[in-house]
Amino acid sequence: EALQRIISTLANKNDEIQNFIDTLNQTLKGVQENSSNILSELDEEFDSLYSILDEVKESMINSIKQEQARKSQELQSQLSQCNNALENSEELLEFATRSLDIKEPEEFSKNVYVCVFCRVTMASAFRLSLKPKVSDSMTHLMVDFSQERQILQTLKFLPVPKAPEIDPVECLVADNSVTVAWRMPEEDNKIDHFILEYRKTNFDGLPRVKDERCWEIIDNIKGTEYTLSGLKFDSKYMNFRVRACNKAVAGEYSDPVTLETKALNFSLDNSSSHLNLRVEDTCVEWDPTGGKGQESKIKGKENKGRSGTPSPKRTSIGSRPPAVRGSRDRFTGESYTVLGDTAIESGQHYWEVKAQKDCKSYSVGVAYKTLGKFDQLGKTNTSWCIHVNNWLQNTFAAKHNNKVKALDVTVPERIGVFCDFDGGQLSFYDANSKQLLYSFKTKFTQPVLPGFMVWCGGLSLNTGMQVPSAVRTLQKSENGMTGSASSLNNIAQ
Repeated sequence: EALQRIISTLANKNDEIQNFIDTLNQTLKGVQENSSNILSELDEEFDSLYSILDEVKESMINSIKQEQARKSQELQSQLSQCNNALENSEELLEFATRSLDIKEPEEFSKNVYVCVFCRVTMASAFRLSLKPKVSDSMTHLMVDFSQERQILQTLKFLPVPKAPEIDPVECLVADNSVTVAWRMPEEDNKIDHFILEYRKTNFDGLPRVKDERCWEIIDNIKGTEYTLSGLKFDSKYMNFRVRACNKAVAGEYSDPVTLETKALNFSLDNSSSHLNLRVEDTCVEWDPTGGKGQESKIKGKENKGRSGTPSPKRTSIGSRPPAVRGSRDRFTGESYTVLGDTAIESGQHYWEVKAQKDCKSYSVGVAYKTLGKFDQLGKTNTSWCIHVNNWLQNTFAAKHNNKVKALDVTVPERIGVFCDFDGGQLSFYDANSKQLLYSFKTKFTQPVLPGFMVWCGGLSLNTGMQVPSAVRTLQKSENGMTGSASSLNNIAQ
């Protein structure tokens, strides 16, 4: 036995070593791949820098060439004007010299003097500016790269960002949304974005490695706060961690933070529902083909199989497991009822119900587990509900202990149910607008179960919901009921 234990221990150690070798090989492969990728990215960065310098150089060269062309054109034009004026002046000088040789004063005065005088005084040489229009000094000269050279010489790798710090005080859990806020331990202007990761868990404290859901990732967050909305709180807690990223690398994860996201989660109790109802998780539909025929089929299936156990089959919306020993009786008769599978014994809870458009009649409420198998919701002192009837005539009413209170409001698309067990209150809301439809005030003496009645149609449930902030606000501001409501509530008590 001792040798067997030693051999077993050695075998386990060998497995650990082999796993470690696999880890080392995987890490070595990762180092080679990552280094190759980094070298490629570094080449791209420097190529990009060279490209920018080439563009700047080309732009500066073009500026110098443009100035050269402009100044050359100006000087060539001025040079051409001077040459023309000089040529014209030489002709005038030659003509004037010949005119001086005329001896006859009359002829000189009459013909030559006037002509020569006019042409000489109007010569273009007298109108020329003998100053160059442009200088040979270039306004675009060599650039000074001394500061840029110093900056380039100080280039170094980007540092790995430090781990952010999540502040639980700044985090908010409300209305099935979670806002996570964090900060950097010190300012880092190289941070490009953050990566937030989260996962659901039923364990408080630090995340567990085994038997946990995978981390969900939200990338490219620019700020230091992020809100996850539209969540289903089907676990007690959620773990969060965040890491900072610059252009080069992602830093270490922050210390994980666990936030409580507790809410009421329940499914429909298929084992005790009426046989005319097809039940699956959070959906229930009226099935006119149910009843004894279906019950006999189920019993027949349960008796099949050589081992005495039912043969495994794909679960469908109409399939029903055998009743669990100790569970309540199945509803029958005209009590087309199904209850939730989770009892409410304390606290405040909220869930929502949506009916199919063609549903003829349905009820939504709560009941004690002792509700009789022939009893209908709202017709006993152990159940409370609101009832919608779209058959023959449309009615919308609150019901308890066989007492009915007509509700003069429009039936909403979705009904929100708020149950304050300790406060003895059951309220119904328009789930979209959070308008209060009706409230029961009572004292619950037993745990209650969500209850539903369906005839000719179907219902779908939305569970895993917190009590909405709007509902909490309405509960705080609510001061009693109307007179007619109070009379029904007194009977309910």
